[in-house]
Amino acid sequence: MSTHPVTTPAAPRTDAIAAGTGMDAVTLLVGDLDTQERFYRDVLLLDVLEQPVDRLAATTRPDVVTLGRGTTPLVVLRHTPDLPPAQRGSAGLFHTALVFDDRAGLATTIASLARHAPQTYAGSADHLVSQAFYVTDPEGNGVELYWDRPRAEWAFDAQGQVRMDSLRLDPNEFLRAHLPDAATPVDPFGLAAGTRPGASVGHVHLQVGDVPAARGFYVDALGFDVMAEFHGALFVSAGGYHHHVAVNSWSTAGAGPRASALGLGEMAILVPTADDVAALGDRLAHAGIPSRHDGLTLTFADPWRNVIAVTAG
Repeated sequence: MSTHPVTTPAAPRTDAIAAGTGMDAVTLLVGDLDTQERFYRDVLLLDVLEQPVDRLAATTRPDVVTLGRGTTPLVVLRHTPDLPPAQRGSAGLFHTALVFDDRAGLATTIASLARHAPQTYAGSADHLVSQAFYVTDPEGNGVELYWDRPRAEWAFDAQGQVRMDSLRLDPNEFLRAHLPDAATPVDPFGLAAGTRPGASVGHVHLQVGDVPAARGFYVDALGFDVMAEFHGALFVSAGGYHHHVAVNSWSTAGAGPRASALGLGEMAILVPTADDVAALGDRLAHAGIPSRHDGLTLTFADPWRNVIAVTAG
């Protein structure tokens, strides 16, 4: 990258995916639903938005629990106990990234993590555009918890790519600076479920077998813009965000299509209108990528069988 940053991103392509595109809840296929639900509810302080009344009665399809903040779904846990764990080196989910509305909300969750599941903590980093903390859920799914710096503070290189890095971020200093003064050990805000500060799915980071092939799919076929490339990873987005989707092959180089296994079930994308859904369907057809449209959701898969569902937001 150039060492001479500028303050504006590259001009969007005329054939880019709709600028208002964003991410929706990530579906995880889980083997132990109770343990996974407790982690996302009691450790990461997500609200249970929807779950079956009687799990024992659900004999024809997997049990499903949806968790989020307020009315925003973030993670869908789908009980699939007959599936094996994903094999080491296979493509799939690197992490689901939840972006918090403010640093106090992020600090609340980090404090809960430190109290209830410190063994799941996997590190932290200042990425220039954001401050991020990493955890691993009980079944090995990565989760990033982060806060975005204001876009006016982001820097771009001469090619219009956003400048990102992985600098040291001390979690204890972050908590001292941003944890509310009236903190309690369990929920530092002391707020009931449904009233905690907001969060949303900011991006999804995938493990793939080949980054150039992923670029061909997510950039050339779907229409995302390249926002950054560093450390062998590719970061793409819509509307100038630092990234909605990231891909790497750090431990999965050469991996082929995924076998059915626990882990990522579906990555969901929201586009602004039904016309945008139809336009994306046309792009897929032009690229020869099979898809299915049920009148509401456009569903297809990337070259590694990561399932993607697109709806109008």
